[in-house]
Amino acid sequence: MLGRYPDIVGTGLHLEKGLEKIGHYKELPFVKDGDSELMHQPIDFLGINVYNGHEVSVTGHIKKKPGSPRTALGWPVTPGVMNYGIRYMYERYNLPIYIFEDGLACNDIISLDGKVHDSNRIDFLTRYLTDLEKAYKAGVPILGYFHWSFTDNFEWHSGYDPRFGLIYVDYETQQRIPKDSAYWYSDLIKKSSN
Repeated sequence: MLGRYPDIVGTGLHLEKGLEKIGHYKELPFVKDGDSELMHQPIDFLGINVYNGHEVSVTGHIKKKPGSPRTALGWPVTPGVMNYGIRYMYERYNLPIYIFEDGLACNDIISLDGKVHDSNRIDFLTRYLTDLEKAYKAGVPILGYFHWSFTDNFEWHSGYDPRFGLIYVDYETQQRIPKDSAYWYSDLIKKSSN
């Protein structure tokens, strides 16, 4: 975005020294003369996948309290990232923003009534979208939001176990069942478009 790696990494011949500072990112490629100029081209918007964030202080990461909310994949639930994280990205790059992915993995099941009651997804979306609205009201030009995902699907890192969708998929029969969150999200969209 800025035509260079962050200052902590360094550039050119100093890249290897900079990589020592950031440990596990040592796989970053060596930048050759002209690479940065070639890669650094103007773009119309910034697309971001947002799932969680980490609070930090001057001394490092602030640890989550035991029992803090987490997704089925163990990711922390941190709705504030949709406000402070998005605002930071806008301040840094000064580009309109699309949220291309946001959502949570749940252990959704078909209940005895034949429906999928995923109140935790509704709670998650309410919190995250409320914080996204705060960023929008603070002046961040948010062009769109895309929930991940419309249907349950195969996740490249975890297979079929985590369910991100608004629509439940029975993988054996391919039957689709709208979850409570699908109806909630549909109502939200209708209200927002009025």
